[in-house]
Formats: sequence, C-alpha cells, structure tokens
Amino acid sequence: MNKKLLLLPPSLLPAKIPTTAGRLRRINLLPPSLKLWRVNLPAAIACCLLLLSSCNYTIKIKDGPTAYDRKQYAVAAPMLEKEFNKAKTRTEKGQLAYELAESYRQTGQDEKSLDWYKKAYDNNYGADALKGYAYALKKLERYPAARDAFKNLGIEIGSPYEYRKEITACNVAEGWLKETPANGWKVEVAAFNSPQNDFAPVFFRDGRLVFTSDRAMSKSEGAYNWTGHKFMDIFIVEPDGASAQVFDNILNTNDNEGTPCFNGAGTAMFFVRVKGAYKGDDAFCKIYFSEKSAADAGWSEPQPLPFQKEKINYVHPALSADGNTLFFACNDPEGWGGYDLYSVQRNSKTESGWDDPRLLSRNLNTPGNEAFPALDGDTLYFASDGLPGMGGYDIFRSYRSERNAWAPPINLKSPVNSGADDFGFIVERKQAAANAPKPSKPGDLIKAGFFTSNRPGSRGDDIYRFEQRVPPPKPPKTDTTAAKPLAYKMILEGYVLEKIFADPNDPNSKVLGRKPLNGATVQAEFGSKKQPFTVKDDGYFKMELAENMDYNFTAALEGYLSNGAKFSTKGIAKDPANPEQTFEIEIVLDKIYRNKEIVLENIYYDYDKWDIRPDAEPTLNRLAEVLKQNPAIRIQLGSHTDCRGNDGYNEDLSQKRAQSAVNYLISRGIDPNRLGAVGYGETQPAVGCACSRCTEAEHQANRRTTFKVVE
Repeated sequence: MNKKLLLLPPSLLPAKIPTTAGRLRRINLLPPSLKLWRVNLPAAIACCLLLLSSCNYTIKIKDGPTAYDRKQYAVAAPMLEKEFNKAKTRTEKGQLAYELAESYRQTGQDEKSLDWYKKAYDNNYGADALKGYAYALKKLERYPAARDAFKNLGIEIGSPYEYRKEITACNVAEGWLKETPANGWKVEVAAFNSPQNDFAPVFFRDGRLVFTSDRAMSKSEGAYNWTGHKFMDIFIVEPDGASAQVFDNILNTNDNEGTPCFNGAGTAMFFVRVKGAYKGDDAFCKIYFSEKSAADAGWSEPQPLPFQKEKINYVHPALSADGNTLFFACNDPEGWGGYDLYSVQRNSKTESGWDDPRLLSRNLNTPGNEAFPALDGDTLYFASDGLPGMGGYDIFRSYRSERNAWAPPINLKSPVNSGADDFGFIVERKQAAANAPKPSKPGDLIKAGFFTSNRPGSRGDDIYRFEQRVPPPKPPKTDTTAAKPLAYKMILEGYVLEKIFADPNDPNSKVLGRKPLNGATVQAEFGSKKQPFTVKDDGYFKMELAENMDYNFTAALEGYLSNGAKFSTKGIAKDPANPEQTFEIEIVLDKIYRNKEIVLENIYYDYDKWDIRPDAEPTLNRLAEVLKQNPAIRIQLGSHTDCRGNDGYNEDLSQKRAQSAVNYLISRGIDPNRLGAVGYGETQPAVGCACSRCTEAEHQANRRTTFKVVE
C-alpha cells in the first residue's frame, strides 16, 4: 500500500528546496497555477507540515537507490556511501552523492548533507546540488558562503532574480546575529529531550508540558525507515524534569499522533492523527477532538472535527482562552499557498457545532508555509518559511488590532530564531499581582516559555526554554530632526515571470527557476476600478493599495497563457512602527507549446474506474480557471495507462478516463467545443521499462493524464 504520511515536526516538514533527485521524475505543469512539485521532505528541516508520499514497500531493499526511492532515508545512507566508493564514472558518483546529501538532509544530519551536496556538484550533478549546498550553508548560519552560493546559483540557471530574496535574507540574518548579545533573549536546551525528535510543547492544566516525540517509548512496534525512529506519540513532563511519560495509552496508537492543545480546565483536547478516510486509502492529517467528564476521568473516543475536507491536511490546533476559537494550519488549495493559518468558531446553532473555517489575512499567510499557531492572550505566535527569516522556519508574532485585524508579523530574531527550523513557541502564564510593577529595569523578566528548534547542536528536533528580559538601554539618538506625521501606505510590488526549462523546447523538462518576462500587460481590478500596467525587462510593476479591498490581477503576453493572481488588504492592520508596508506578488506566465502534451499531476483513478476522484478536483479546477482566462484556446485531454492489461481494454479505459476529465471541465462552465478527449492506452509510455520489471513508481508515471493546446 502506498501510505502518505505527514510528519508532524517542523524538522519533518516541507523543504524549501524543490528537487528532482532520485528516479521519480518531477512533473511540471504548464500553467503556473497548476504547478505542483514533488518535493522531498527534510527529516529535520521545516516547521510547517508537509505531506509526502512515504512508500511502505514489502519487497526487500537491496541497494541504496531503491531505499532512497522508497524514502527509507535512514536505510539508504550507509548503502549509498558504499556504492559511491565503488562507482566508476563521475555521472554515477554525482547521482549517488546527491541522493546521499538528500538522505542526510531528510534525517537531520546537516554537516554531512553539506559535504555530499558539494561532492555531487563537483561530480557534475548540476544546479540541484548547488541549490542544496546553498540552503545547507544558510541553515548552518554560514551566511557569507551561502550568499556566494546563491549568487552562483542564479548565474548558473540564468536568473539572478530567483534567489535575490535569499541573498538579502543572508545579509539581514548576519545583522540579527550581531544584535543577539544585547537584545535580552536567552535560550537553553530543555533537560527532557531525547536523542530522537521532541517538539511542539503546550502547557497542560497543572503546569506540566505536553509534547510530541518519536522517542523509543513511542507505542509503534517498528521503526519508520524514513528517520530510523518510531512513529509520533504524545508525552507529558514536568517543565524542569528530565523524565517524560506517555500522555495516554489509549489516545496514542500505532499511527502518528501529535501537536495537541487543551482547554483551560484540561477536559477538552484537540490533536492531530494521521489516518486514511477508508481502509487502504492514503493517510492524511486530521484534527481530532476528545474530552473527559472530569479532570480525573478517562478521555473519550477521539472524533475528527466535522468541517474538515478529505484529501487535505489539517494540523497544529491552538485554542483561544475562552475555548470558542480554534486556530490551525491547513494546505487547502483554496488558500494563499502551501500551508496557511485558519480560524474557526464554535457555533451551537449549526448542525456541526462549528462555523466554516476562515483564512487569516494575507499579511500573515504567504505563498510559502505558515504553521504551528499558538496564542498568548491577543498575541498570535506562528512559524513561517514564506516571510523574511534566517533560514528554515522562523517564529513570528502578531496581535489583533483595530477592526479585529492582524498587525504585521514581527520576526523574533536570534537567538530564538536560527538558520534552521524554529517553531512551536509557547509562553508561560504566570499570574502577576495586580499591583506588581511592570518589568522596566534592565534584567527584569518580561516573559519565559518554550519553543522547538533543530539548529546545530540539536539531536533532531529539540525543545528549548527561553527567557526575555529587559535589555540594556541603547545609546541615545543624536538625530534632532523633528518627526514627520505618519502617512500610512500599503505598497504592492508585482513581478511577471516565466519558467526556465532545462530543455527550452520541452515543457515537461526540469524547471530550473524563473526569470522576469518583458512586455507583459497587467490589469488590476479592485472594487469598480481598473488599473493597467505594462512591465519592462525587469517584469516589475508597483501600486499603492487601499484598505479593506480585494484585488484581482491578470497578466497577458502574446504567445503565453494568461494567468492571474489575487491579493487582499482585508484583515491587515496598520503598523505604527512601519507606516509603509510593502507586499509582493508573482504572476508566472507559461509559454504556449502547441500540440505538445503537458502532464497534469495528481490526476489519479481507482483501479478499473474512470470517475474523477476528489483529490483530482483541485488540479482540474485550476485548469478550468486557466481556460476561462484564455477563452481563445482549445485543448485536448489525453489519458494513458500503464502496460498491465490487454491493449483493447486499456484503450477503452483510457478513453473513458479522458472523457471524464472533459465532462468535469464542462461542469465547471467550460464550452464543450473547446475540449477534446483521447485515450492512448499503453501506446505512449512516459517511462520505457519491461512491463514485468517496471517499478510501481514507473507504472504510476505511465498512468498519467495530459493536456495540450491544439488551437
């Protein structure tokens, strides 16, 4: 069975490095809005949750590349090292070195991954190895070397634009490191960490810490070959203790459980469990609810919250103090991109007991990943890899302002944040006397608590304790210029881009990056107004935004598919410390390759069936939007089968599948005259292999749905 597993720690989250390593080919979809990466998950990198296939094959693993393809990284690494030492050619050494680097990255061994990325690049593996090397340097806080590597990477792929933010981030992070000794923050590793992953602490009603771990005490019988550790369970410990205990033997199962939150009385609990919708189905993360009738009673059978959709991951619940608002992260394709932060209200008047979830504002959510929300009164802490930071996931804080809007997020900087993944930030709630003086003198304690990091020196994901104290005073300013009255502005900077393909004539070849597209027109629509732009060779346009407004952008250029983007200033509060807030959007236009098939990823069918599954709908919905934005084009959808089954059967089945995709697009409002359906059966395999010897991944690559522009 092909079981999908969402690893709960930030260190087990989505990598920021899209790669093409291994024998599984990354499929690039023509419209940017349809582009999905096959991303390899780092085993101690990220802090936001990402879904990746973890293929649990029962066949015996005999070599490193096979273990790597099965995402059994802990198994693959020692095999790959032996095979590298025996390899005869530079090409073979480069491939093996890259897979070794990825295996060590996925298991949190950053120094080793850095060394092997360099060996892969030195053995002509190419831009992916240099990219891994640059990000590894950044994670290890070797910012000058990382900055140089990103500059070289931009030159290598032919687009300095692609890594300009990473170069800027290296400069900013260096400055933050210099400020660390005088900023009043101190961190130290907690005593109860294990040699495995420990992360995402929360306070229980009695002051103890509840956290998630894959330590040896976890309930699962076997090890997870991705990491070599157990599966995730929930544990509890005294904040100053060294010995953790299993939180509850009933709630913990052989599946992954983690990232819980509780109401103030400790009688209601929300947590994440990885489970399929039905037997044999791929597993997805869902938020479960359990309660007890009294503090000393047992927990009820956990039930998934009713508002959750299938085939989507819901993670990291956080409950407001009054117990009426639940915050969480989710990778719903209707969001801003990646994992986004949502809130949902209890409502006794609805049948489910909950309102519909609401996406938090665009100044918090980015096209990257936001996760691990936590509340301290009106302050929201969360982790992001999409906002400017020091490396992987950084911790940010925001708060509710006027009109219930969220203030611009503030990076907590070093030493809380590092070049690695930092997340799961919680604050101790200590009741201060009503007449107690507020901290004001240097050294006075402002707040204390815990967070998670996989920074150098950690053993995977570790939990750290922090204290923030009043820092020493800064030298007085000598500028006597009278302060000007604040004039609040929100500025949007936009870029129109195109993809850089490894083979410029093949839209299914590897995407190396993006570069600015000269001459495109952009139309901005907001309220009853329209504003046009024409971009030059930098692909750049800029406009001032109005408050509480939705914006729709459409970019077009002859020979390219038009594409759009959205932005909203709703829910964005003014920032007194920063009167001019700047935001950014990117619109990627895809060159039209007439009569060339483009593979649509995530269009799968059940065995011997042709109906559209729910997990295929988001991709087809985005294709429908592309067709609406490009009313003059006509496309043909094709369906291909693998080699199993006889020719006639496969041709008939593939024709029905292609027609099902066409019928779905028609149901989304697309004119039938713009659509065609062709079933190719097994006549045009994407991967050539002897049928009896094809791997399941090769069969899957051949079972594909495509489209091509025919007019």
